[in-house]
Amino acid sequence: MASILTAVRDIGRLREIYVVLVRHGFGELAQRLGFNRSSKDESLSGETEEGEQSKSKHSLAERVRLVAMDLGPSFVKLGQIASTRPDLFPETWIVELKKLQDEVSPLPFEDIEKQVETSLGATLDELFESFDEEPLAAASIAQVHRAVLAHPEGSKEVVVKVQRPNIAGTVARDVDLLHTLARFVERTIPESHIYQPTALVEQFDQAITSELDFVLEADNALRFQRNFEGHPHAVFPLVYKDASSKRVLTMEFLDGYKVYDAIDEHGFDGPAIAKASTGIVIKMIFEDGFFHADPHPGNIIILGHPDRPKVGLIDLGMVGRLTPEMRRKTIDMMIAAIRQDHEALADALYDIGTPTKKIDMRAYRAEVAFLADKYLNKPLKEIELSAMISDLVQGATKYGLEIPADFLLVGKALMTIEGIGKEIHPELDVFEEARPYFMDLLKQRYAPERVATDMWRGLERLSTAAYDLPQQMREVLDDLRLGRLSLRTHDPEDHKMVDRLGRRIFAGLVVATFVFSGTWLVSGESVALQYVGGLMLAFGVVWMFWHVLLDLRR
Repeated sequence: MASILTAVRDIGRLREIYVVLVRHGFGELAQRLGFNRSSKDESLSGETEEGEQSKSKHSLAERVRLVAMDLGPSFVKLGQIASTRPDLFPETWIVELKKLQDEVSPLPFEDIEKQVETSLGATLDELFESFDEEPLAAASIAQVHRAVLAHPEGSKEVVVKVQRPNIAGTVARDVDLLHTLARFVERTIPESHIYQPTALVEQFDQAITSELDFVLEADNALRFQRNFEGHPHAVFPLVYKDASSKRVLTMEFLDGYKVYDAIDEHGFDGPAIAKASTGIVIKMIFEDGFFHADPHPGNIIILGHPDRPKVGLIDLGMVGRLTPEMRRKTIDMMIAAIRQDHEALADALYDIGTPTKKIDMRAYRAEVAFLADKYLNKPLKEIELSAMISDLVQGATKYGLEIPADFLLVGKALMTIEGIGKEIHPELDVFEEARPYFMDLLKQRYAPERVATDMWRGLERLSTAAYDLPQQMREVLDDLRLGRLSLRTHDPEDHKMVDRLGRRIFAGLVVATFVFSGTWLVSGESVALQYVGGLMLAFGVVWMFWHVLLDLRR
């Protein structure tokens, strides 16, 4: 087996990874990865002994978490991404990886001051009236300081998020190494394919790259503000772009309380906060298709009056996006769950995923029905929506459906906010909170003007297809004239199959002719010709269904 040492330039970092693996009882894995040369190093005997002790004291999932923590910010972030993938990892791993926290010792203030001044091109005294030397929070990617911004409209209380110097280079180095490791693992450890290491690193690469660019986070904040303009409960911090850059982000200071402090110490109403927070996340996901992917308690600030709380959301670097099509499919899945329609639920989940192999649909539907029964036979308010989504995703994956990463982020966001909500309001009914949004979205989907727009869009596509059809038919006829057209069947001696294929081609040409002619006439200005065109389109559709029925009877 080729050694990974020959495929990686950063041998020092690779050796560090090896030492950490051995320390936590993964020496055998390191051997399988080809660390053969390092394994004879006598200086590692203490690490090996510690690894054996770790195996006896900690579960496998715990040791994976400890490895990530020891290897630093890149691997911590990778572990956090892995905790959003219930389709790949068992529940025990998900629970353990969620414990990863990247709180670290703060940097000296001199380093922060230099980073701000270099990035913004001005001194702290020129930019800020005051700047607290003690950070509000320190993490592996950045740390946050409170300050007062000198502003033309008057002093502004702000928080300044400062990226740690050189962290981008460190992360880039680790990402390159992780790509190499993932490919090597897939080649040398066949059983690793179930965890999709290469795809997981790709997802991590995209997430960490976005998180390192504070300009993107500023854009996210502006988009959230537009989406929630006039909303009675949601608050997002203003961004001061004149004092921000790719590595420094200056935002409005939200003067409020952490969730549990607001309830326990300041008299805020837990049920009101739970309902408001749940409604905000549901609107983000199902109405806007742009949502905060990590709404944990540390990223929520409670403001306003105790009886009328407002929910401020911060740390807007990690977001999820759903295309209109994916949002529609996700809504279909939720409505099927509310209606307790197992078959519709299986169909919606199938539409969301991408088949990676031929799927036994009967067995797949039975699996979805079994999993749904586990939840949907309860009163709606007792259903754990996030747990249901997690189980359904695992069931779909078992049958070969690959679920998009953004849909998995939906599950993570709902899981997080549902967990907080039920902790402060045990009677929280997530389905009931979601119902008004789903009903409004359904009304919008089937509103006459929306249906007319969709029909017109479909007609435009049909017109385009009809416009292209003559050229495509000409190419087919040219191939036929020149002897380049061939038909292939599984059994060349089966004349019935060839005959059926001929009838299908003939029917297709007739239908295409009526569709093309009808579309051309409908797009004209004459009302009479439009009427004739509509009849031709209708005749084409009837002809098509008639031939399909005849074909099925034969």
